[in-house]
Amino acid sequence: MQLGFGHWTLVRESVMEIKTVGFEETGVANQCCDGVQFCLEPSFASGAMWSADEIAELCYLHYRTRLPKQGKPNPNREWTSLAAVVKVESAFQRAVLASPGNLQVTKEVVAMGTGTKCIGQNKMRKTGDILNDSHAEVVAKRSFQRYLLHQMGLALSHQQCSIFIPGTETGKWKLKPNIIFVFFSSHTPCGDASIIPISESENRLSKLVTEDDAAGQSAECRSNHDHLRPGDKRKSEKMASNHIIKRMKTDDDGYFSVITEDLAVQQVSVKQEDETSTNSAEMQTANKETGLGRPKVVDVYRTGAKCVPGELDDARIPGVGYHCVGLLRVKPGRGDRTCSMSCSDKLARWNVLGCQGALLMHFLQYPVYLSAVIVGKCPYSQEAMRRAIIERCQHISFLPDGFLAQEVKLLQSDLQFEHSRQAIHEVQTNSKAKLVPCSAAISWSAVPEQPLDVTSDGFRQGTTKAAIGSHQSRCECCDIWMHIQDL
Repeated sequence: MQLGFGHWTLVRESVMEIKTVGFEETGVANQCCDGVQFCLEPSFASGAMWSADEIAELCYLHYRTRLPKQGKPNPNREWTSLAAVVKVESAFQRAVLASPGNLQVTKEVVAMGTGTKCIGQNKMRKTGDILNDSHAEVVAKRSFQRYLLHQMGLALSHQQCSIFIPGTETGKWKLKPNIIFVFFSSHTPCGDASIIPISESENRLSKLVTEDDAAGQSAECRSNHDHLRPGDKRKSEKMASNHIIKRMKTDDDGYFSVITEDLAVQQVSVKQEDETSTNSAEMQTANKETGLGRPKVVDVYRTGAKCVPGELDDARIPGVGYHCVGLLRVKPGRGDRTCSMSCSDKLARWNVLGCQGALLMHFLQYPVYLSAVIVGKCPYSQEAMRRAIIERCQHISFLPDGFLAQEVKLLQSDLQFEHSRQAIHEVQTNSKAKLVPCSAAISWSAVPEQPLDVTSDGFRQGTTKAAIGSHQSRCECCDIWMHIQDL
């Protein structure tokens, strides 16, 4: 299972050797892909040779210089989200042996996507020629699949520049052990990861700055229970009675609702995260002794993603009890409900099944996993991210050989995306124009043929109603084109 790489000192039959290897973290013990036990030295997969800001800066530069103006938001009134996949490659074993203390890595954006939209269920097509979900994270992942398909083609043509090498199974391929992939998103993924505690001081500030936006979010987060058929409503009420909604107490005697049965998440704390601290337990003890408590939590950030119809629903209690965490959610639609799962749910899925897709997996010995997920400057909670992407799937067992729920590294950058909602709002503070999400989505992949695509409403931008269904209307990363490329 190749989750990363590093410069390791191996002990094999009492002989010390330096080797660049793919590795799988299995708690205290670690194991190379060839089965050799080793002791950890600085891990490059965990970011020793790159930082969250470096990855963010690289992605922002690629956005500014490699993507066209077409498809980007009008900064006077529009905003969008950005996501990308970055390949991080270390020097080969020969270079490591020559200079073991000076291992360098190269970083390259291999896939990128922008977008905030998602089509409703009534616009979905069985032909697979429409892009159902145009959120940046999904567009970037599909663009990444195009890159992987191209790289598999190079491998089958016996070209050494491919990222894949022959596996130990006949006819199977695996990722080179000196390559990892890092996922970047300019904003916290929609869904469970976006349910973030708000302290009292943050709440006062947000009311002064974004009172109108908060009202809009609340309207967008209205209950999906009213849209259910009578049978579904009864099913929802019955299921709710069979589950325990545990209310976690906060410092201000408020409560944070948590599902504690049939879900992976068992505990949720609303403490404010500080990823730079390594002594949180000691700090909490010191706070108790000095009378300094944690920041008073008075609310949570709302997510527009709706609970899956027929399942448990949000409590919608004003304040910290508005949302229940750990639930599967679908993306919101304007009137017409969508069938697309939230980006938090999809990232959790990729963290177990990989990013390669079912078709490419026929040629691979191991899935292609992400080694890290980095989020740009925005409202963020390390605890919410870990809960949404890692902890919800830790209970999954009986997976096929090679598949494993990963301990992906979660980081945040201090660099803000120039076309994010927050950045545009700061620039347009005195403008009376209402900010709206950009209707277009851009996909870019590091492939030689048609690397760029701009879509709107699931089809290539500019597609007329009469042209829907034609080859010209299909974007490069819709299902039907992805299948054709794989063949």
